[in-house]
Amino acid sequence: MSDDGLLQQRWVRLGASAAVVLVVLGAVGSMMFGWDLERLLTVGFVNRSLQMATPITLAAIGGLYAEKSGVFNIGLEGFMIIGAISTAGVLFALGGTTPSQGDIWIAMVAAVLVSLVLTAIFAVLLIDYQADQIVAGLAVWFIGLGFAPFVASLVWGSRNSPGLASIDNVTVPGLSEIPWIGPVVFDQSPLVLLTLVLVIASWVFLYRTRYGYWVQAAGENPKALDTAGVNVTRVRYATVLFSGAMAGFGGAVLLAHAGNFVGTGDTMVNGRGWIAIVAYLFGNYNPLGAAAAAVLFGGLDMLQVQFQTAGIDVPSRLVNLFPYVIVIVVLSVWGKTRMPSAVGESYDQEE
Repeated sequence: MSDDGLLQQRWVRLGASAAVVLVVLGAVGSMMFGWDLERLLTVGFVNRSLQMATPITLAAIGGLYAEKSGVFNIGLEGFMIIGAISTAGVLFALGGTTPSQGDIWIAMVAAVLVSLVLTAIFAVLLIDYQADQIVAGLAVWFIGLGFAPFVASLVWGSRNSPGLASIDNVTVPGLSEIPWIGPVVFDQSPLVLLTLVLVIASWVFLYRTRYGYWVQAAGENPKALDTAGVNVTRVRYATVLFSGAMAGFGGAVLLAHAGNFVGTGDTMVNGRGWIAIVAYLFGNYNPLGAAAAAVLFGGLDMLQVQFQTAGIDVPSRLVNLFPYVIVIVVLSVWGKTRMPSAVGESYDQEE
């Protein structure tokens, strides 16, 4: 069977397994707890789930590109934290507690630039100095966990920022009135729509351009790529920088949707960088699959809020088990994910 045929099979199995799990959960909930599914599956729930999935998707795409080239960027969580606090800080500097919509976009661009600078240092350590990728990634996470609350305390005197501003939806008059489709597609956050464009573009780049083939070859057989005259080190630098920028952008998007920074606990990022890694593993290093997995996780993340909104009393411990059930079932049906052959292996460029 061709690679495209295998890919289609995997997509069918992933979609089917996720659908089966959701149907089973819905059926069990209806019978045992009397859930009203019509009150749960609302337009608001779909929109909130998509917004929650957006930062996960962005970080997942960045992470899968780095890993496709042979570098495991386990620091996605840390870069997301840096992106979120950078956005909040620049937003506050530009407009105080009443920034404009333009200020939000400027702050997000600034956050991506800050993430790029830090990722460049990270890339030098991993690629030139061949630092342990797991240790370096964990270090980025710990730095983010400590740095962000510290900056927040300096700026606002608290680990949490005051209310700043959140991004406004893009509304298309007339079309937004179409039942279900209208509010989801034509009355949506521009960051959700931008993420959709980035997902498609990243898939096309990875699987339909020669540069994408170089990225894949750098992670599968770097020596062969080097022999063909392509600089493996440059390819890996590019993908690691891209991964940090996308993770930082994911943190910026999270802040732009929330409207304020939360630095308590594990910060407002709260494990989404780690979920991004799981998402691209679920998607078998495919941007489309990673996005689908992120939407699934985003929906599960918002389920507790939806239960409260619908007035349905469900034990929080039960709801917290849903993601783990999804993980177990999908991995059982989906099977093993094949990692690139040269992930984690340094490569000395031949002169």
